[in-house]
Amino acid sequence: MGQRQGPGAGLRQAEAVIVERYPRLLCLAYLVLPPDLDRHTRLLRAHRAVQHSLRAAGRRARHGADPLAAVRAEVVRRAAGRRRGPFPPWVWGLRMWPTAEGLDEVARGLAGLSPYARAAHVLCRYDGLDQDTAADVLAQAGAGDPGGEVRAALAAGTGPEAAAGPEEGAPGRRGVGAGPRPDRETILHPADVHTRPTDLLLRRTRIRAAWGIAAVLLSAAGLTRATVAGPDSGHPVAYAGAPAARAVLDPARLVRVPAQAWADTGRVDFTAWPARGPRTGDRPLLARALGTWAAPPSGTAVTVAPSASAEPPGHPPQLLFAGDPRPGTAVVVFLDADRVVRYTEQRGHRSLDIARTDDSNVTTAAAVTLTRDGGTARRLLAPWIATAGVRDLAAPATAARPLPIGPDGTVTTAFPREAAGRQGPDDDADGGAAGEGCGPRPVLEVASSPRIVEKHAFLLADRGGMLPVHLTYTPPAEGAGAPPARQPREATGPAALARWAQEACALDAVDGRAVRAVNLWDFAVTELPETPGRAVWSCTRATHRTGQGDVRIRLRPPAGASLEVARARSTAACGRFGQHLLATTVWRAPSGRTYQLAAGSREVAEINATGSLHSRTPGRTLAVPAPPAPVPPATLTARLRSGAVISALDSRGGGRD
Repeated sequence: MGQRQGPGAGLRQAEAVIVERYPRLLCLAYLVLPPDLDRHTRLLRAHRAVQHSLRAAGRRARHGADPLAAVRAEVVRRAAGRRRGPFPPWVWGLRMWPTAEGLDEVARGLAGLSPYARAAHVLCRYDGLDQDTAADVLAQAGAGDPGGEVRAALAAGTGPEAAAGPEEGAPGRRGVGAGPRPDRETILHPADVHTRPTDLLLRRTRIRAAWGIAAVLLSAAGLTRATVAGPDSGHPVAYAGAPAARAVLDPARLVRVPAQAWADTGRVDFTAWPARGPRTGDRPLLARALGTWAAPPSGTAVTVAPSASAEPPGHPPQLLFAGDPRPGTAVVVFLDADRVVRYTEQRGHRSLDIARTDDSNVTTAAAVTLTRDGGTARRLLAPWIATAGVRDLAAPATAARPLPIGPDGTVTTAFPREAAGRQGPDDDADGGAAGEGCGPRPVLEVASSPRIVEKHAFLLADRGGMLPVHLTYTPPAEGAGAPPARQPREATGPAALARWAQEACALDAVDGRAVRAVNLWDFAVTELPETPGRAVWSCTRATHRTGQGDVRIRLRPPAGASLEVARARSTAACGRFGQHLLATTVWRAPSGRTYQLAAGSREVAEINATGSLHSRTPGRTLAVPAPPAPVPPATLTARLRSGAVISALDSRGGGRD
C-alpha cells in the first residue's frame, strides 16, 4: 500500500485509467453481466458499470491502492450485481449492440460460470494478469473465494491456455469458419457498436402521443391491463392497455427486406428473411397482429419463451410472413431485434407466441413453425434453404424422404406426438437407445443453397418450440496422432447418424422453447472390464438461447442401452469454454463385480481417486475394482496437461481444484 494522497489525486488517477483503458474495461463489464440480458441492455449496463466506478475507485486510489486494480475491482463489483441501480440506462430512439463479432459467442460460453469467474476469464485471457493478480482484483471486488473463482475459470477451459473445444455453431458463409481465437492482442470489446433506429423520425409524434396517453391514464386513475399466464413460473404477464405510439402499429411502416438480400449479405440470419406469404399486403390483418402484440385483448393466449421479453414493439418490426398456412388459420410472423413473434387467428381466437433468436445463423435461423395440427407441422423455411426432407433419427440407414417446398417457402412435415407434449428439462426421460422402445424420431434434413455454403446439409429437430433445434455431433479424438475434433460437425454423416440413433431418446428432455442446439460429444472410448468391445462416454449438451447449457453424461457399453452417469443444469461443461471434462460411475460387470470407471477429455493426463478408493492412473481412463457397498463412493479428480486439476462432473456442472 502506498501513502495517502490528496482528495482529488485518486479521482484524477482513476479517471485517467478509465479514459485510457475504456474498451478493455467495457469488455470486462460486458462479459461479467448476467447472461440472460439482451445485447442492448447489457451494453448500456456495461457503460454504466465502467463510468460509475470512478468515485469508488478514486477513493481506493487516494488511500494508496493501485488505480488500475481499483478501477477493475469496482467495475467487477458493479457488473456482478453488488451495486446495480434500480433501472437500466435508457437510449431513446436507438437499438444498440457490439460491432465485435464473436463477443456474444464468448459471453454465451461463459454463461455457466459465476460472475467472478467470468471476470477471471477476462482478466487472465484478455488483460494478461496472472492468477494471483487476478485473484487480488476479485478480492477487492468482494468475491468470497477469489482464488477458487480464478481456478474455476481455468478448469472450465476459459483461461489463457484454453484451446478451442466443442462449440455449437455452423460453418461460416461460403466456407469461412469460425473467427480467430481471441488473445491479448485481439481484444473483442463492445466499445464500437452497431445502432439501429427505432423511432428517430417519429420521436416528436411519440412524445406527443405519450403525453396524451399519460393524461388519459392519469385522469382514469389507473391502467387497464390484460393479464395472461406466464410461460413457466405461473406469474402473470401484464401489458399496458395503450400502445407506446400509433406509428409503431402502422402496417405501412413495417420493415420489408428485398427478396434476394440473403444472397448478398455477410449476416445470414432472420434479418435477411424477406416478407413472404399471400397476405403481406393485408393491412387489416397486419394491424390486428400489431395491436394484439402491443396490448393483447382479454382472452388472448400469450406464450413467452424462457428469458424472452414480452414487451410491446418499440419500433416498426420486420415482417417475415403473413398468410393462411391451413384453411381457417391466419398467421403473421414478425422479427423484433432478438425476438420472433407469431400472431395466430383461428376460429375467432387469437394467440401470440414470442421466442428468442439471439445470435441466430444459417442453421438456427433456418425455419419457423407456423402451425401444428395433430401429427403434422407447417414450417416456413429460410430463403437460403434449397432442399428439404424428413428422416427418422432412429433409422440411420434409411435415406431422408424429400419434401416439396411451396412457392412461399413452406413445408409440411410429420413430427412425433411426444414433441407436442414434450417433456420439460426437469422430467426424467430414461434416454435409452432409440431402437430400444424410444420409437421413431422424425427430424428435418435441409440443405443450404450453394450461394451460401457449398454442400451444407444439417438436421433440425422439433422439440415443441416455435424454432426447431439444430443437431450436431463431435466425434472422439482417438490415438496419439489423431487430430482432436475442434468443434461440432453436422449430424448428417454415417458415424453421426449411427450415434444419434443410439442416443435419440436424450431429445425427450430438451425444451425446444429455450434450446437452440444440441450437440452429442463422444469425449472418450474405453475398454470395460470382463467385457469384450469398447464403451463410449458421451456428453449431450443442450445449449439455450441465453448461452447456458444443460448436459447429460452417458456411458454406452458394447451391448445394451446407454447408462446415465451425471447431469447438470446451467453449465459451461461440454461447450467451447468447458471442454475439460471428467466423468465417473460405478459399473457392475456381467460377473456381478463392481468397478469404478472414469474417463476424461483429451487434455486429461492423469486420474486420481481418493476416499474409499486410492488410485493414481496415468492417461484418460480408469477402471479399478470398487469397494463393496455401503462404502461411500470415491472422490475422483483429474490433472490436465497444463497442470490444472478438475473434479468429476456433478449436479452443479463440475468442481474446482
